[in-house]
Amino acid sequence: MADGDGLDPASELTGAHRAIAALERIAELLEFALEPGYRVKAFRGAAGVVRGLDPAEVEARARQGRLRELSGVGEKTAKVIEEAVAGSVPAYLKKLEDEAPDIGKGPGADIRAALKGDCHCHSDWSDGGSPVDEMARAARELGHEYLVMTDHSPRLTVARGLTAERLERQIELIDGLNEEMAPFRILKGIEVDINEDGTLDQSDELLSRLDVVVASVHSKLGGRMPAGLMTRRMVKALQNPFVDILGHCTGRKVTGKGRPESPFDAEKVFGVALEHDKAIEVNCRPERRDPPKRLISLALDMGCRFSIDTDAHAPGQLGWQPLGCDRAAELGVPADRIVNTWSAAGLTEWASGHR
Repeated sequence: MADGDGLDPASELTGAHRAIAALERIAELLEFALEPGYRVKAFRGAAGVVRGLDPAEVEARARQGRLRELSGVGEKTAKVIEEAVAGSVPAYLKKLEDEAPDIGKGPGADIRAALKGDCHCHSDWSDGGSPVDEMARAARELGHEYLVMTDHSPRLTVARGLTAERLERQIELIDGLNEEMAPFRILKGIEVDINEDGTLDQSDELLSRLDVVVASVHSKLGGRMPAGLMTRRMVKALQNPFVDILGHCTGRKVTGKGRPESPFDAEKVFGVALEHDKAIEVNCRPERRDPPKRLISLALDMGCRFSIDTDAHAPGQLGWQPLGCDRAAELGVPADRIVNTWSAAGLTEWASGHR
C-alpha cells in the first residue's frame, strides 16, 4: 500500500486538512483490511465533522484538548486529529501503513498497469458503504479512466437491491456526475441476479440502457443446487444478450466460516461464454478469490475473455485489484484477453455488440 498523501509534516496543508487526509487514509486502510464497518464509519464521520468546521476552530480545539466536545469525534479519532494538527503522522495511521501488505509489486504489476477501469463495484445505493461519487473519485485517484457502477438488482433484498425505479434514478445521478468528472467516466451497470431458472432479475428494457452488465448467482450456493441445474442456470444467463460478464462463478468463500464452490459443468458454461463473447470475472475480493486457479486455467485454455474486478463495497477496497492481477499473471493470462484493459469506448462497444 502507498503511504498516505498529504501527511508530511512539511506539507503546506493546514493542520485541519492534514487531519482530514489522515482520517480518510485510515478509513481506506480499514476498508482494505475488511475491518468492521462501524470502525470505518467512525473515521469517515470524524473527517466529515472536521471538513464542516473552520480550520482555525479545529486547530484551536486540538491544541486545547476540546475535540471530543464535537459530536462524531471519539477518543481515537480525536488523537489522530491532534497529532495531524501538530504536524506529525498520527501513530495509528503509521501502524496501519506498516501493517498493510505491499500488493502493487507482485507478478501482476504489468497487468495492473494495463487496466483502465474496474467493472464491478457497489455504492450505498445497495450494500456498499459510500456514495457513487466517492467511489468514482477513489477510482480516479488510483489512476482509472472509468468505473462501472454495478449495484445489486431487486431480488437481493438483503443487499437493498435496486428496483427499476431506483436504478433509473441512479442512471440520472451518473449522467450528472459524468458532466462534473469528465474525462473520467462512471459507466452505468448492474450486478444482476441470475434467477434459479436462468432468467435475469431486471427487465431487458432497463438492462438495454446500461453500459455493462455483470450477472451473478447469489442463491442456492455451495452445493445447494445440483450441478446440472446450476449449469443450465448459468448457461441460460450467458445466452441472454444483455449479459457481458459472469461474476464470481463458483460463489465460494475461502475465509472465515467459508463456503464451498457451487458445482457446475465449467467446460459447458465457459464454452457458452466463449461462443457469445462474454467475459469470466476474476474476482479480487480476498475472501472470494473466485474462480479458483484451475478454472481460470480452463477458461484461458478455452479462449475466454476475462475481467479483473474488485467487487468493492467501499473506496479502500478498490485497491484490491492487484490481488486478481497477480493470480491472472501467475496463470499466464495475457492483457489482451482482459476486457478492462480497454478504454471506456472499447469496453462499451464490446458490450453493445452483445445486444
